[in-house]
Amino acid sequence: MTLHRNGPEAETTDGLRDRLVRVGVELVNTEGAQALSLREIARRAGVSHGAPRRYFPAHLDLLSAIARQGFAELAARIAEEDPETAPARERIEALARVYLDYAGSRRGMYELMFRHELLESGRLGLRETSLPLFAHLAALLARVRPDADPVLLAGALWANLHGIAQLWHWGSLGLATGADDPGPLLSAALDAHLGPAETAP
Repeated sequence: MTLHRNGPEAETTDGLRDRLVRVGVELVNTEGAQALSLREIARRAGVSHGAPRRYFPAHLDLLSAIARQGFAELAARIAEEDPETAPARERIEALARVYLDYAGSRRGMYELMFRHELLESGRLGLRETSLPLFAHLAALLARVRPDADPVLLAGALWANLHGIAQLWHWGSLGLATGADDPGPLLSAALDAHLGPAETAP
């Protein structure tokens, strides 16, 4: 359906909705999650401050739509870097490295994606967007640690990765460990959850 208006708001409903989300993604990537007000997104999209409410009745609806783009980007990066023919442990390590890299390179989006009120609200199927990544990790872990509950193990490893990402960003881990990058911390976390990696003779 086309809106009968002149200017930017005269484009199709889907087109304007997508543009609002796209502007929100650009804003969160450049200025952080705290910059994502409906008014600022509308201003940058070139529409009236009330326009977003036509497509996103609540602020959380728009934030959820933006966060969905973050999960889609993270999933695409994981799929691109996934060595599918490699042993499961190598695939887990690749996934973990992508996760930490994403947390560092998309800081604002990363913080938005895991805001509890977005995930708890169930808006726009955000759980359905995020849970497949968790299920993928659990499936890989089940192949490495068949003795453990893969869901609980995935939760523990994810919590560990999230902690590394946050504490590294804040500078706490570098200060405490003297590490120059989070790579050794990731290796230690994988060894703690999966056992030491096998080395070639």
